[in-house]
Amino acid sequence: MGYFQDETRVIPTFFKLSEGTTTEPLDKTLTKEEAEFLIKAARSVEDENAEQAIYGDKNPQVYRPELPKNFELNLELGNMHTLSRSNESKVPATRIGRLATFGQLAIGLVGGATAEITKRTFGFGKQLQGEDGGSKNPFLSDANADRIVATLCRVRGAALKLGQMLSIQDSSTVPPALLQIFERVRQSADFMPLKQLHRQMRDAFGDDWRDKFAEFDDKPFACASIGQVHKAVLKDGRKVAVKIQYPGVAEGIDSDIDNLVSVLSVGGIFPKGMFLDAFIGVARKELKQECDYEREARAMRKFRELIGDWQDVYVPEVIDELSSARVLTTELVYGKPVDACVEEPQVVKDYIAGKFIELCLKEIFVWRFMQTDPNWSNFFLGKHPKTGEPCLVLLDFGASRAYGKKFVDIYMNIIKAAYDGDKQKIIEHSREIGFLTGYETTVMENAHVESVLIMGETLASNHPYSFAHQDVTTRIQKLIPVMLEHRLTSPPEEIYSLHRKLSGCYLLAAKLKATVSCGGLFHEIHGNYVYGEDGNDVNID
Repeated sequence: MGYFQDETRVIPTFFKLSEGTTTEPLDKTLTKEEAEFLIKAARSVEDENAEQAIYGDKNPQVYRPELPKNFELNLELGNMHTLSRSNESKVPATRIGRLATFGQLAIGLVGGATAEITKRTFGFGKQLQGEDGGSKNPFLSDANADRIVATLCRVRGAALKLGQMLSIQDSSTVPPALLQIFERVRQSADFMPLKQLHRQMRDAFGDDWRDKFAEFDDKPFACASIGQVHKAVLKDGRKVAVKIQYPGVAEGIDSDIDNLVSVLSVGGIFPKGMFLDAFIGVARKELKQECDYEREARAMRKFRELIGDWQDVYVPEVIDELSSARVLTTELVYGKPVDACVEEPQVVKDYIAGKFIELCLKEIFVWRFMQTDPNWSNFFLGKHPKTGEPCLVLLDFGASRAYGKKFVDIYMNIIKAAYDGDKQKIIEHSREIGFLTGYETTVMENAHVESVLIMGETLASNHPYSFAHQDVTTRIQKLIPVMLEHRLTSPPEEIYSLHRKLSGCYLLAAKLKATVSCGGLFHEIHGNYVYGEDGNDVNID
């Protein structure tokens, strides 16, 4: 694998080309070496059209990075999460206890906002958004941020999960100061004391639950919004991960969400164009599904079936006899969270991002079944238990969902229209799927089409796309205020989860500064795509 480097980026010079790609220059007086030299020189000055001019129209190039043969996966950070930021604290298990906690938060936030206004009045506080990272909304002061983080990390459950979901929204939709709060929440969660832990295990497996294991570590190695994870060893010597749900979480979903939204709405921080009610409605449904560990086990088994013999991706095996509605036991697979791989060689980072995006495209357009939580801690670069080779390890399938064929067909039409640069087709199919009503202003339609075209640039590229210097996020941000002001309807409910996953893919690729053949991968999938019902809908419910 070689690279051609200009002053701003490193571009792969070796690709595996799609089958049927023309590899001879149109000008027969040019040798292949001369043609490649001209293309490299053109790319060094950001001319990406030279390749098409020299070779003519052809299928997009597919860059499939292979890990170096001598690559050693460093697992010093393997299966390590953020417990250094977590504390042991009792989970409020009753609705009254959880309501009281939110009530204390509301009182504290009002008092904090009052104190912040007083400080600013006398010139002691931050006056403008952006100065020293502050916010001009007194409701989002530093002290109040600490209150919100502490409360969500203590109650956990739906409120914490909702905060994590909001943490990946765009800063033009949700205020940056609030995004910073939710980002802190995303990386932290307290763990429950032994008394609650043991009660959960007894409820699931009886008083003799510990006898079912050869070893069980009482201290969790990972904590999340809904549960915490412990290492254990089975009687036959297999190492497993035991995910145990916090008490009261499943029963408190509706009240937790209502309480959190009520508290945060006091500050008037959510714009009307966000259609918060629709977002919350989708969140309620997803969170209730995530609290059902038996459903998650079915999702894991389905993904193992869909992945089949794809050696670049692995899903741990479910241990059925030690799983229930509130406890999920799976094979323990060691690995390194993908966002901790920023110091790996560039070809390794390209491999991670490429497989992540390829997986995402297969999930929506091939399987129509997707794990929609893009939290990077759910994806590891680990070792395949059967081959011993590095691969992408998938974890946490609580947010898995299926997509109907009709929806995917229309969405494919929108993406293909963006691929072709056909603005009229984008509008037509956007109305058909529910993005637009047909009564929008020209300003709104133009902004929507432009946003689709911008997002489609990665898939429309005939050459591997470099995320190192992409400006997609910045350009989309400029359009969001227009769309928030002029939008007439909320997006289709499928879009919330789908775009959350797609955003996670793009953000990871940008973080790793990866080069990915998005266009080539999409071209391959579209070439094999068949429209119309096929009877292959996935149903795990």
